[in-house]
Amino acid sequence: MSPILKFAPLVGAGLLLAACGTTVTERAATGALGGAAVGAAVGGGDGALAGAAIGGVAGAATTNCRNTRRC
Repeated sequence: MSPILKFAPLVGAGLLLAACGTTVTERAATGALGGAAVGAAVGGGDGALAGAAIGGVAGAATTNCRNTRRC
């Protein structure tokens, strides 16, 4: 089995769980945690750091602040 297919379910689960929350802080934190988990599984220690950074930025950037007063 190719390495990409081996990690596809993990990446899919990470995308489904990434950026849960309603505020910018919650979404950034959950995006970072999900990104770190997927990055660690795929690329080890350096992958976890990169995944956390990417997940945190993506989580904060995808916040829908128009529908909540807490932004």
